[in-house]
Amino acid sequence: MGLNVLLLGSGGREHAMAWSISKSDKLDTLYIAPGNPGTAQLGENVDLSLSDFQAILRFVEDQGIDLTVVGPEQPLVNGITDFLEDHGHKVFGPSKKAAQLEGSKKFANEFMKENHIPTADFDTYTQDEFDKALSVIKKRDTYPVVLKADGLAGGKGVFICETEEEVEKRLRELKENTRFGEAAETLVVEEFMKGEEASVFVISDGKTAKIIHYAQDHKRIGEGDTGLNTGGMGAYAPTPVLGSRMLQRIEKEIILPTISAMLLDDNPYKGILYCGLMITSEGPKVVEYNCRFGDPECQAILPSLESDLLDLMEAAANEELDQKNVMIDNRYRCCVVLASEGYPLDYVKGKEITGIEDVSDDALVFHAGTRRENGKILTDGGRVMNVVGGGTTLPEAIKNTYNEVKKINFGNKYFRSDIGAKGLAYID
Repeated sequence: MGLNVLLLGSGGREHAMAWSISKSDKLDTLYIAPGNPGTAQLGENVDLSLSDFQAILRFVEDQGIDLTVVGPEQPLVNGITDFLEDHGHKVFGPSKKAAQLEGSKKFANEFMKENHIPTADFDTYTQDEFDKALSVIKKRDTYPVVLKADGLAGGKGVFICETEEEVEKRLRELKENTRFGEAAETLVVEEFMKGEEASVFVISDGKTAKIIHYAQDHKRIGEGDTGLNTGGMGAYAPTPVLGSRMLQRIEKEIILPTISAMLLDDNPYKGILYCGLMITSEGPKVVEYNCRFGDPECQAILPSLESDLLDLMEAAANEELDQKNVMIDNRYRCCVVLASEGYPLDYVKGKEITGIEDVSDDALVFHAGTRRENGKILTDGGRVMNVVGGGTTLPEAIKNTYNEVKKINFGNKYFRSDIGAKGLAYID
């Protein structure tokens, strides 16, 4: 008998996860809740709210779900894993306590400091102390400075401030803008780390941890990494920023100490651990942890995974990951996000998307913010679609991806044309 799997989520990451899971020989039936028009082609979409744990539990029990896979961070931070496990059901994803590595920047920074895991110097302030934070920053007079909302803010709660005026503006925004809500009740002020960013993705069963792959994300909205932070405008994998020696350092200095410390704290980390890193002149340092696959890095790395993703997830849930190997192909992948113009601020939805059927069979298209209406696919979010191309070299992967990007069109289409360009500087 195969496994009945429930995948929670509706974005491009979940479409990529559904695509990878659907290839498994171990799969019987795949349900995606709530899913999107892309996931509907790979399994059965289910109209469930990710905040309604009771409804999710009823579905798991009614459909005989063998494994629930949690895509996005919010349900994990809210405790969906603990809730389902307390009712006797297997889940792939960290506990509420372990998910604090992403859910609270303060928790993560204090955890790293306590366990000697390299990261930026930091201070924390409550919302009532924002004036004090401004005063301290003014006295230091060292820019850029990084401001982070402590809680989840959809990738939009981090500001790199170049001037005192920008610090004042962002502090006011964090304090007054309702879109941050409880996420900004505590502020983390960090030193700005110089170097190249990279993301390493780890699968863990609480005791054993294995690197799946590594990538480089592009967070800023504008060309050349300018403008506001977003949830991610594109990614490529593998990144030549990380050589084999650097990966060994990352495993020794960051990954193993993280998993070991969590286990020793009686807080075992099970699921995907995303290590967002800065490769500095002093070595690798943690920028942030995420408690799930990155988006859009997931879309760039899963096509390279030769191992059975569902098999790995089941092994992690059963604490049997030491018996599995992670195999990756030797190709490069580039993922370009097609967004609605105006994102990450205001943008218009409901534009018809055309040209998806013209994309080459060698490329992949993952739906991120779309909906189906009267037989048409319409835009329904800031990040609309992800186009993923491959190649034997990074330049080839980039070229192939942008050839496919041209084929998909909608009214206010926006994308960065420099995804992967930073990696080219490392290639002879």
